Amino acid sequence: MPPQSETSEGKTEVEPGVLELFTWEEVGLRTGKGNFKEERWLVIDRKVYDVSQFYLQHPGGPRLIRHYSGQDATDAFTAFHKDEDLVKKYLNSLLIGELKPDQPSCEPTKNEMLVHDFHELRMKVKKMGLLKSNVPFFAFMFLHAFLLDMASWFTIWYFGKSWVPFLIGVAMFTVAQIQYGFFQHDLGHISVFQKPKWNRLAHAFVMGILKGGPKSWWIDLHNRHHAKPNCFLKDPDLNMHPFLFSLGKSLSVELGKKKKKYMPYQHQHKYFSLLAPLTFIAFVQLAIFRYAIRKKMWNDLALMLFYNFRMCLMFIPLMGFKTFMAYYWLARSLESTWFLWVSQMNHIPMNISYDQNLDWVSSQLSATCNVDHSWFNDWFTGHLNFQIEHHLFPTMPRHNYCKVAPLVKSLCAKHGVHYECKPILTAFADILHSLKEYGQDWQEAYLHELGVGDVQTATEIH
Repeated sequence: MPPQSETSEGKTEVEPGVLELFTWEEVGLRTGKGNFKEERWLVIDRKVYDVSQFYLQHPGGPRLIRHYSGQDATDAFTAFHKDEDLVKKYLNSLLIGELKPDQPSCEPTKNEMLVHDFHELRMKVKKMGLLKSNVPFFAFMFLHAFLLDMASWFTIWYFGKSWVPFLIGVAMFTVAQIQYGFFQHDLGHISVFQKPKWNRLAHAFVMGILKGGPKSWWIDLHNRHHAKPNCFLKDPDLNMHPFLFSLGKSLSVELGKKKKKYMPYQHQHKYFSLLAPLTFIAFVQLAIFRYAIRKKMWNDLALMLFYNFRMCLMFIPLMGFKTFMAYYWLARSLESTWFLWVSQMNHIPMNISYDQNLDWVSSQLSATCNVDHSWFNDWFTGHLNFQIEHHLFPTMPRHNYCKVAPLVKSLCAKHGVHYECKPILTAFADILHSLKEYGQDWQEAYLHELGVGDVQTATEIH
């Protein structure tokens, strides 16, 4: 224990400049729950930090850091912060101690050798320059989306609003919007420019003026997804469970045993293709304005309003209000369909459960899978076919995923971690297969040991 002194009130306190020593058990109790509702601690590089108040001011969002309360957050901290040495200077005021010398560097739920080897891999990745961006690559990705965006307007302006130019315009606008989405994803991960400030400014421009959404909303949701992928109650991408879909075997069985039914889950693989995009559009449009107003993100709100004004000014004089509404919402429907299939092919078929506090590599690999590498797959998915590499190294520029993939495969093979990669059509089909299995798991648990009074319910389910 560190040196202690007696106060005038008879209490003992740690002498200034001496760090108090803790065990993992003590840290694990400070989750903001139970007997320590007001305390939230986490560990970074064996140092213990009290984030009980700071988490509310955390730039990446309060819930992101809250989800690591009582846990080791070393790899998450390193993954999200491009200049971690600079950020660590701001952590000094939160430092309250460190782990006792006899304590391991990570919790018992984590593979210590895998953690060690991943740290070595990350150092190798840095030395290879794989975290450095190729700006001309991203310039091309932005330019081709911007030209398609402008071409969609030019097509209507030059050829009119008859069916052929209408559909061509919709197609080009849809592709432009999805590619803008992939590009803003790069900016949101601070992977385009070396300086974070430049990424943030460009992100605000692309999200606000070119896509009509608030960057702060996206950052909050997406960072939480990366921190705890496929962890129910922590990953916001799972918020569709249980009100629209039943996800994950264990969660589906749990839902069935509780006799809860919000949708006909045994048919969810049939209604996913139609319901998911439509509800996604409605959810996003409602959520972005609600978030900007509730969080008082007035700059984001102003850019969003400017986007809507710009779109109306550009298209309504050319095609009228009703035709523009059909044009715009058809494109948005196609975009959301494209986005949902691409984003869910890597996650829905994988393990979905509560947070198990696994090590960084194990938690990311259990929740993600890859799709085969090809020029079309790379473009069509915004390089998210390399979902494993993206989740392990969120700030890595996407053009380097194919370079780090062999190193990640080698690491996984050494430690017996399953590295899954599949053809893109198989990945799409696995979404529906998984949903069907989850629905069956729910149904079996729901119907198990039904009483006589539940016969009518069982009949309705079938």
